[in-house]
Amino acid sequence: MQIKILYQDPHLLVIDKPFGIVVNRADTVKEDTVQDWVEAELKINPPANALRKQMRAGDLRLKNKDNEDFYNRSGIVHRLDKETSGCLIIAKDFDSFIKLQQAFKNHAVKKEYIALVHGQLKITSGDINVPIGRLPWNRERFGVVPGGKASHTKFLVTNFYQKDKENFSLLKLMPTTGRTHQIRVHLKYLGYPIVGDYLYAGRKLQAHDRKWCPRVFLHATKISFPHPQTEKEVTIEAKLPLDLLQILESLTKIN
Repeated sequence: MQIKILYQDPHLLVIDKPFGIVVNRADTVKEDTVQDWVEAELKINPPANALRKQMRAGDLRLKNKDNEDFYNRSGIVHRLDKETSGCLIIAKDFDSFIKLQQAFKNHAVKKEYIALVHGQLKITSGDINVPIGRLPWNRERFGVVPGGKASHTKFLVTNFYQKDKENFSLLKLMPTTGRTHQIRVHLKYLGYPIVGDYLYAGRKLQAHDRKWCPRVFLHATKISFPHPQTEKEVTIEAKLPLDLLQILESLTKIN
């Protein structure tokens, strides 16, 4: 598995996750994951017998749920969807893992995404602030539902495009909360679903999209966070990958 490392120091690394790769292992996932790559590269997940020896030796932290999370997730601090590419933070040690997770909870992590959506937005910047929760009739999907979790995304239109007389908008998105599928659900709610979105663009539309854009057009292009040891802000960028650049080049830019 070829994964580009964007930043690395003794406490963490940030990778440019390729699209099409699941981040964490699960019973339903049969292919290799980012977690498998992390374990092979960093040896973060020790064998179970080593954990038992450490616990018998009196390392009480290994009995702590947070510590179990660190090992169970191999230091991966947050997630990106399978078809989303871009910046992903991985902690190399327990203390950094906890501090980075806390930074996410405290909204001290700033994220930027790039997405291509259907339609030409009439408002070129704004906020989407609606609650998100699982859909009662489909537990694999999320939507704007009463009683959902508070969710907020800022957006900015950067360009307009056209293909076969259909209009598209290229957006920069800054989510301040981190709900599952948040950006995808928020854009669907606005009426501008992401190109290639197999869950939220609608069956016919995404099937048509897949003829010229074989993935969800969503990329995590920038992430800023306080370093878990120095507390100085670290900003990492992942350029738009070649496959998405080629898709933009196949479109006609309009004013």
